[in-house]
Amino acid sequence: MLEIMRNIGIMAHIDAGKTTTTERILFYTGKSHRIGEVDDGEAIMDWMEQEQERGITIQSAATTTYWNRAADGGKELKYQINIIDTPGHVDFTAEVERSLRVLDGAVAIFDAVRGVEPQTETVWRQAEHYHVPCIGYVNKMDRVGADFFQVLQDIENKLGIMTAPIQIPIGKEGNFEGVVDLIEMREIRWEGDEGEIPAYSPISAVMEKRAAQWREKLIDVLSSVSDEVTLKYLAGEELSPSLIRKELRKAVLNRSLLPVLAGASRRNMGVQPLIDAVVDYLPAPNETLPASGHHLKKDEEIGIPCDPGAGALGLVFKIQNDREAGSLCYVRMYSGALKPGTVVYNVGKKKRERANRILRMHSNKSEPLDELAAGDIGVIIGMKEAQTGDTVGSEGWPVLLEKMQFPEPVISVSIEPRTISEQDKLHDILAILSREDPTFTTRENDETGQLIISGMGELHLDVLVTRILKEFNIEARVGNPQVTYRESIGVTAEQTQSFSRVIAGKENAARLSLKAEPSERGSGNRYSNMVKSRDIPQAILDAVERGIRGCFLSGIVLGYPCIDIEVSLTDIEYSELSGTEFAFEACASMGFDEACKKAHPYLLEPIMAVDLVSPHESVGDVMSLITQRGGQVLRMDSKNTFDEVKAQAPMAKMFGFMTSLRSVSQGRATFTMEFSHFEKKSER
Repeated sequence: MLEIMRNIGIMAHIDAGKTTTTERILFYTGKSHRIGEVDDGEAIMDWMEQEQERGITIQSAATTTYWNRAADGGKELKYQINIIDTPGHVDFTAEVERSLRVLDGAVAIFDAVRGVEPQTETVWRQAEHYHVPCIGYVNKMDRVGADFFQVLQDIENKLGIMTAPIQIPIGKEGNFEGVVDLIEMREIRWEGDEGEIPAYSPISAVMEKRAAQWREKLIDVLSSVSDEVTLKYLAGEELSPSLIRKELRKAVLNRSLLPVLAGASRRNMGVQPLIDAVVDYLPAPNETLPASGHHLKKDEEIGIPCDPGAGALGLVFKIQNDREAGSLCYVRMYSGALKPGTVVYNVGKKKRERANRILRMHSNKSEPLDELAAGDIGVIIGMKEAQTGDTVGSEGWPVLLEKMQFPEPVISVSIEPRTISEQDKLHDILAILSREDPTFTTRENDETGQLIISGMGELHLDVLVTRILKEFNIEARVGNPQVTYRESIGVTAEQTQSFSRVIAGKENAARLSLKAEPSERGSGNRYSNMVKSRDIPQAILDAVERGIRGCFLSGIVLGYPCIDIEVSLTDIEYSELSGTEFAFEACASMGFDEACKKAHPYLLEPIMAVDLVSPHESVGDVMSLITQRGGQVLRMDSKNTFDEVKAQAPMAKMFGFMTSLRSVSQGRATFTMEFSHFEKKSER
């Protein structure tokens, strides 16, 4: 039954309490028999050795649990909840991206002290892109400086969505005792050694006035999106809890409201109502918009409704390597069903593979499944060719699902094995890691012969290098981080190029004219053929295009990839006797190089968006530190206990920034950094 299934993700900024909250959800739903703590390195969902050592989530982990929830009719239903716990650090944004692509709903967790943090904004934009309905949970209400109502304001200002608090806290900081449920109009506190018993009581006289005010605000916000609530409210009728929940659910599915709850997960307070809210407000797989796909034979876009009885169609959203089982392909089924032992068709690659086994994952443990049906998430073992973003299904229904878009890596290091004998092993390991992580790339430097690996940031590369050294037991030397630059041109230039070589007694000759011109920043590289002659074979024109597109990757002066260049083929001279594909491909490459060298080529460096959080007394030193590194402060927002600084800075100057930041702020300031754009490199 799809109606009792929920596919949800837990998303937030690093250290907001995602994994801590997930651990409580698993405990209270009976999936685990103890609460694993992140600080002790014992969290069930952080199973990787590096996650336990660093105390952060690096890979998104999937699990399935079940929750009994009484429906409004009084009947109790057992809901299946598939949960993906995502990383919060900006370097692992790809993990969040691919998780949100396949989820139906998400829980956005906010730190009660810091409110909406930089990475929260990033994941919120990703959720908006994939139309993922969300509910909010303000965690850490027991911390010094916690302010639930300030966080609500922050959400509305920064995320641009109306909040609908369905709870308000009783006390805050050290005096946080519980919450007032504004729908049922009662107080909730938590009893038992691990908060497993929610205790309900009438609203106390102290909280009565405030609870009435916020209940009124809840109804007011809800009436702005619901005609039924408006009519009943104006008629002076009492609004039943079931009506409020029903209309709130509609608003969440439309992404017009964000219901917000409060709690302190570390102190085992507030989690059970959050699980109820997941069931009450987040959509079942058949309540979401149909997935969009491209029918290859009909060459048209189609919607794919969630129907277990239709043709099989699923999306591979994550690849994970297992030493014993090989590639674990995490698949979200959108239509039909797959069974173990059956043939699976990779639509994009046009290859058949066998699904040897199908598993349901619980972090790094698994249990076999008889069938993976529409709406569900599971793991297929046996597919060797599949990659992240591939569509799997049946040959009779060749539909490609929308692929995921990942950012370009911006930081690189060189890596080489200590012994020649380990060279092939290192190449194999890098291939495995590249399949697992779409934002990790590897290439060989043509001039030096060095292996260069690239990633999203210092932490990302540090984690991958540590995995290579420890997990795969490779002894390797790693170079210092290097910035990945780009090349472009400043003016338009034209070049007529000739090529002539005698190879094996046969003349290979070509002649063509090219025009290279700069295009708008961010528009990408473009190639166009302006020659309309029918006498030129298509194979020759394809060879010219291959030559140009190859040059886009190999650079102009320093060998960095080119961006934002438009190249046009304006003239071509072809002879049947001497014109070959090889000659025209080589001629196009030479012509591109010469044209771009005339067009004032220049280097572009990656500029990073830097978000800093600093105590009031250190903010001057922190801003001075960023300007000393060639950065530019864009704005500063002042909060109760800290200041938030938004800035931009060249990545090349940001290595080792954390050490300097800790030094000027006595270790109290923090920062996050993500790629913003490429900018012409200044001679600093």
